[in-house]
Amino acid sequence: MDKTVTDVSTIFVLVVDDHPLVIAGIKTLLQPEVDIQILAETGSGNEALQILARHPEIGVALLDLNMPHMTGVELAQLIRQQHPHVRTLMLSTFQDHASVADVLEAGGSGYLLKSTNRQELSTAIRAVAAGQRYFSQEVTATMIQSMEIQAGQGKRRAEAAVELTTRESEILQLIAHEHSNQHIAEQLFISERTVESHRKNILTKTKSKSIIGLIKYALRNKLIS
Repeated sequence: MDKTVTDVSTIFVLVVDDHPLVIAGIKTLLQPEVDIQILAETGSGNEALQILARHPEIGVALLDLNMPHMTGVELAQLIRQQHPHVRTLMLSTFQDHASVADVLEAGGSGYLLKSTNRQELSTAIRAVAAGQRYFSQEVTATMIQSMEIQAGQGKRRAEAAVELTTRESEILQLIAHEHSNQHIAEQLFISERTVESHRKNILTKTKSKSIIGLIKYALRNKLIS
């Protein structure tokens, strides 16, 4: 009988790391887990692809992020292309924004730090084998921080993109100094209706809901002195 049918409840794992001690540690951690079996191990990305070709029953590949000749990210990309049924779980000592983003872009199913314990490692393997994603708490915090930074940058870019005409800038300065529409109209030799029209345009452009909000926006973006 085919092995994949007999062991349908077993998760077969490939470990790829160029440090034998790390592999030995992973094997020790997972030894008590009866539903997880390390079927093969290697320190080479190319050999990992060959192993996967010979063993289609492997469902999860644990990859070291930083390996010589072929990085974990590069290997994850090739696994996604050549063996799309295999889920990749990255192991690393790093949790920087760039590394996490690279793993996600490569199609990685999860990201753990090498300081992880047996419970988290086995939980992560089961999760990705079931088609879910798993990221350690530290990595999740890094992802959230990265999204917050990107959101803040996007907001600042959006605000910086607002450009006022010369007339709108003049009116904004006068509004900031608490001049009425009538006074602004007299100062600039235009009608009050024109002033009101410019005032509405300025509020719309800056997405301000009130004059107080407009003044705060103008001060924050150095539009008034």
